[in-house]
Amino acid sequence: MTPAALATPAGSGRPQLTVVIPAYNEERRLAGSLDRIAAYMSERGISWEAVVVDDGSTDATSRVAAEFLRGRRGKLLRNAENRGKGCSVRRGVLEASGRFILITDSDLSAPIQEHEKLQAAIRDHDLDVAIGSRGLPESRVEIRQHRIRESMGKAFNRVVRGMTGLPFRDTQCGFKLFDRDRCLPIFEKMVVDRFAFDVEFLYLCVRFGLKVREVPVIWRNASGTTVTLISDPLNMLLDLARVRWRFRRGLYNPSPGATGERPGGGEVL
Repeated sequence: MTPAALATPAGSGRPQLTVVIPAYNEERRLAGSLDRIAAYMSERGISWEAVVVDDGSTDATSRVAAEFLRGRRGKLLRNAENRGKGCSVRRGVLEASGRFILITDSDLSAPIQEHEKLQAAIRDHDLDVAIGSRGLPESRVEIRQHRIRESMGKAFNRVVRGMTGLPFRDTQCGFKLFDRDRCLPIFEKMVVDRFAFDVEFLYLCVRFGLKVREVPVIWRNASGTTVTLISDPLNMLLDLARVRWRFRRGLYNPSPGATGERPGGGEVL
């Protein structure tokens, strides 16, 4: 089945920021989150658009998003079936038009105000990518996950660091800001549809020479995660192996003239 898209009217000129929000059965939380994002952008005078990707929801997620977007700049994208967070984020990024792109979870576990920290990091350090982190000493985790999930997340991070060489303390935080033009060639090559897409993205950013910094953020865990404790960790490990295999085979190599890579190799801050 071909996914459907619903575009809403856009203003003139390129927006400064696109906020990409993957959503699956989020009818209860989505409206409040979108209102908080809109208020934040208005207070700071940021030219922005929202791209909401409904990942095959069986509730009124699409209706809630469409009502918010009526008369606003942005679009609603609908996957005909549940494809996974990675697939939804990838589709949203490819449809975005902002100078920068912010990926955020629909529950705003990282408050939208944390965008300021990522924005400052990109500005002050000439970065291509700033990723929110719950794992740095300066991070503030105000509402924690269940201890089993938290332990599994830490174990997965150790595996990620061992398999990929990435030094990041938290690859899975759903709050990332990046330069669209630099990162678009990477998203065009990404293939991971589910939760390991964050690792695929960061692995390719570093391998292709983009500047990445991990930034401590406030985090308030929201209930209702769709991660399962048995199948998803196994699938994430399989996806990690798949990413390494594809990279070694050259399957991620950008087309000539299309790459946003910086010369001289990757830099991790």
